[in-house]
Amino acid sequence: MAPITSSVGADVALAIGAPDDGGGIAVGGKVADIPPRMLAAYRHAARQVGKHVPKCQGMRWPILAGIARVESNHAVGRNVAGNGDIRPRIYGVLLNGSGAGGNTTVFPDTDGGRWDGTAAGERAVGPFQFLPSTWDGVGKDANGDKTADPHNADDAALGAAVYLCGNGRDLTNESQLRAAIFQYNRSNTYVANVRGWIDQYTAAAKSLAMDNVTGDVRTVVEAALAQRGVPYSWGGGTTKGPSTGICCSPSGKSGARIKGFDCSGLTTYAYAQAGIRLPRTAAAQAGVGRRIPASAGARALKPGDLVFYAYAPGRDSTIYHVGIYVGSGQMVNAPRPGTVVRLDAVDAMSGYAGGARLL
Repeated sequence: MAPITSSVGADVALAIGAPDDGGGIAVGGKVADIPPRMLAAYRHAARQVGKHVPKCQGMRWPILAGIARVESNHAVGRNVAGNGDIRPRIYGVLLNGSGAGGNTTVFPDTDGGRWDGTAAGERAVGPFQFLPSTWDGVGKDANGDKTADPHNADDAALGAAVYLCGNGRDLTNESQLRAAIFQYNRSNTYVANVRGWIDQYTAAAKSLAMDNVTGDVRTVVEAALAQRGVPYSWGGGTTKGPSTGICCSPSGKSGARIKGFDCSGLTTYAYAQAGIRLPRTAAAQAGVGRRIPASAGARALKPGDLVFYAYAPGRDSTIYHVGIYVGSGQMVNAPRPGTVVRLDAVDAMSGYAGGARLL
């Protein structure tokens, strides 16, 4: 069985969630309706699906976002943890043929209530509204916790990508893209609705003004941007992604544990996606690549450059912070305990100490 939207679609999700308050992800100067952590899940899934469906072509995050917008309104109103777990869980109506929520067919229980919370029958689950029986065939562990959980944003997004890819669709082909969406929900109205959202998100993505950013630079910048919304974690972040560090006093050493990135952990991760291994600390990273002096000003920076901040600008041994420049005076930044990875102006931090160009 395919996932079905009659269980909980956009109208239901909007009723139980909160309207967008401007906290969505900033894309190209516009505010999309996608919470940052959900966008990170979509982008991660689009990059990873080739490992599971090698022949699939053209998977991209707006396709997944279009599906999730219609299925659950991007889990708006729920809490999405740093590891991707969504609470409270999203459940559709019980598919018992009662007619409630538009269901007219009885779906017998297949999971003993493991995923859908009831053994009385089936109901769709998670932000991509999978039936447990469908999830059993396409579910993947995307966040490395050894469990494929449809209530986890990362796992659910990757499962949806695998499902849409089928045996190896070319999603750049319009007819194959529509066939994939139709397979997800066999309704022409549904296909048109999702297709419209895909177009909107594609336009938003292109408006980031990265048309001239290519190759390894684009890989680094997109990897960093995809982490927006991930919590700051002092000592957190590796070449593989977020990791557990310490939270959340001003010095970052209160003792509480949190999974995420600190500033140099974020840069370490983003550059690793282009095959470049950086030293772990911000001060050490200033010794890599071609140094751009602070005296040259922020206008000398180009997308992909590291941006440094020092207690005593001019003395690299006092560098305390690093970000990744993305253009238009902005950088991807993991600023401080209690915040998340986000876009900031280059002058948002004190002690500008220039940059370094590795690409």
